Amino acid sequence: MSNTVELIGYYGSDITHAQSAWTSTVRDLSDDKLSRIDKLLNMLASAGHHTPFEKSSLHFLVCTDIASHIHILKHRIGVSVNAESARYKELKEDKYYVPEDWKKISVSRETYSGDSRFKMGEQYKWAEILEEYTKIGNQLYHQCIEDLSPSLGRKRAKESARFFKTYNSQIEADVQFNFRSLAHFLNLRNKPDAQLEIREIAAKMLELVKNIEGNPFRLTLEAFNL
Repeated sequence: MSNTVELIGYYGSDITHAQSAWTSTVRDLSDDKLSRIDKLLNMLASAGHHTPFEKSSLHFLVCTDIASHIHILKHRIGVSVNAESARYKELKEDKYYVPEDWKKISVSRETYSGDSRFKMGEQYKWAEILEEYTKIGNQLYHQCIEDLSPSLGRKRAKESARFFKTYNSQIEADVQFNFRSLAHFLNLRNKPDAQLEIREIAAKMLELVKNIEGNPFRLTLEAFNL
């Protein structure tokens, strides 16, 4: 299945960021100040005065492959992440991700000799091989938990049987950014040189923020060129 992103909540707006910056003088809003919010946010973003952008919160629920989950964890600034853990429970849904761009690429007989599950002489796609490989790993994962539990205890069985889980196994992750940390994440992961899967997650996050009813972060997005 595909990786998915859901925006489950948010706090703040362009006005929140502007008022935070104005705390050093006067927070009161006037028509004149409201008309200058775009210029203020542009100045703050371009000058690197980013602490006012920490006063917002954007909360996502992500169904992600483990490889992309690691990308979310790496190099993060001000990001809160909790994720489904195979250490504390048996992952019974066996969700997994197969790259779309693999589906038309055939397996070379020179590099793959085949498995008894595959018929000799047939031409397979790499997506099919990955899917079958993942299913084998999932079967071994559950069987391993069952067989290890009587001797090692269920806790040790669960935490060690997950070695059979592949990097394309999907877990749910609860990810919360302030706007400053979201901008940092997008600058790292919503770029052409980022891995496709994390780039797609980052792009979906940005799309969801842009489509919040009323567009409360429009000026901030523009200030960061997002």
